[in-house]
Amino acid sequence: MITNKQIADAIFPNITLTIEDLEKKYPLRNLVAGAEVTRFAPSPTGFLHTGSLFTSMICRKVATQSNGVFFIRLEDTDMKREIAGSGERLIEQLKIFDVVPDEGYFGDYEEGNYGPYIQSKRSEIYHTVIKYLLEIGLAYPCFCTPEEVEAIREEQEKLKVNPGYYGQFAKYRNISNEERYQRIINGERYVIRFRSEGNHENKIKVTDLIRGEFEIAENDQDIVICKSDGLPTYHFAHVVDDHFMRTTTVIRGEEWVASLPIHVQIFDAIGWNKPNYAHLPVIMKLDENTGNKRKLSKRLDSEAAVSYFIEDGYYPKALIMYLMTIANSNFEEWILKNNFEHMEDFIFNLNKMSLDGALFDMGKLNFFARELFAKLNKDEITLFAKHYADKYAPELAKRINYNPHYFAEIMNIDREKINPRKDYEKFGNVLDIIGYFYQDLYEAEVAKGLPFNDRFTKEDLIEALVAIKNNLSCEQDEQAWFNSLKEIGAKLNYATNTKEYKANPAAYKGNIGDLAEILRITLTARKNAPNLYSVMKVLGKDESDRRINHVCSLLVK
Repeated sequence: MITNKQIADAIFPNITLTIEDLEKKYPLRNLVAGAEVTRFAPSPTGFLHTGSLFTSMICRKVATQSNGVFFIRLEDTDMKREIAGSGERLIEQLKIFDVVPDEGYFGDYEEGNYGPYIQSKRSEIYHTVIKYLLEIGLAYPCFCTPEEVEAIREEQEKLKVNPGYYGQFAKYRNISNEERYQRIINGERYVIRFRSEGNHENKIKVTDLIRGEFEIAENDQDIVICKSDGLPTYHFAHVVDDHFMRTTTVIRGEEWVASLPIHVQIFDAIGWNKPNYAHLPVIMKLDENTGNKRKLSKRLDSEAAVSYFIEDGYYPKALIMYLMTIANSNFEEWILKNNFEHMEDFIFNLNKMSLDGALFDMGKLNFFARELFAKLNKDEITLFAKHYADKYAPELAKRINYNPHYFAEIMNIDREKINPRKDYEKFGNVLDIIGYFYQDLYEAEVAKGLPFNDRFTKEDLIEALVAIKNNLSCEQDEQAWFNSLKEIGAKLNYATNTKEYKANPAAYKGNIGDLAEILRITLTARKNAPNLYSVMKVLGKDESDRRINHVCSLLVK
């Protein structure tokens, strides 16, 4: 009579380790009371989704604030979907947002005592546990062909019963060990299934750190735990990994709630303590076509990919800060009170998360981006801009690298004030905002036409510009400069204040605001630009005069 152990030995003849050996090799972590061990476990199958950044940020925060451990594990057992190099890119992108693990998979190396941290390198561990399950009768080889699986599905459709491999439909669940053994030594292809003792009509109680306690149908499916290529399935591998890596809290998306009965069942069957589970709400998007909420989609939404924010030049902390407002309802009030600083001091709490999926709000992200941008000094901005532009924005890079000091002075306009300007959100459009400081871009804008007020004749404009060129100097403080501009205006019959002009507009050519606008348009080709005094200071006397002469020559034609 063939025993379960003989079946297990036939399938895994080279596995000599036992579960007890693994328990000794990967002991409980020596951490302070209350310390959480969390993990982020991406698959190398594509880009880093914004929802994955959201999850990993929370995992990092929960571990850090509890003096615990945050590790990254690469779940690469789905070889068909793997994209070469995507694992390394995921790590690189997480690092940009300061989501760095304490141990685990680091892209080009691994570090820590609970590895390997790449699932495809952990076969011996999985096979040891599967061999144990085979020996105690909680797993069995299944020889179903694709045709047999399809036939089972068709029968279930006719009977209008739940689909899957369970109960009377589990064709190879109850065959004899003799038949199993013979098929194995004959070289038949098989997978290994977990033997479920569940009934989907029964309910089990589960506790979620966000949703609280709720009931869900018990698992009755004999799920595949090891594929025919010897690699484990996600459902099985992550249970084994979380046990031997000593994960205390599994934080993942709410799409995994439906799989919770499977995972709980496997933990219980082996006799392992279950980690706590927290299933995060998904990030939603308001569909422009339907007006309905839907999940943020990597196929439809550019903001679903973290690379979008990197390549568009957002300051990374802005996205993290915005995502934290989704994570905890009290964070926004806290960060406003703390002047957008020391985010690391915020105490995150899983039970303050909303159960509903939050809408991704680009407007609010841009608000945080502007606030954080305004807190950077010119050197920080220049360093970040250069790093960004060298990789993603060659036109901006060309200008920064030619004269970094000039770029820094442009970005410093109205920055060293109690209330600095907040018109920058990202580096992706910085050149659109400051382009007029560069001669070629300025002249391209001038060629499109200058938006002077039609009330002024060409002669009026030339008269004003010549007077300014001859009499206005930036070699004085801003108040003295503005007084000089008013004096020039008064001589040309421009009212020196709005009140005078409104009282008797017919008596004046315009007001001091009109004169300043004439100069602003001449120097920047725009009606709206930063502090005019600062613009002239950055351009310098020679370039300002050249622009005035250029515009005057165009007006003469």
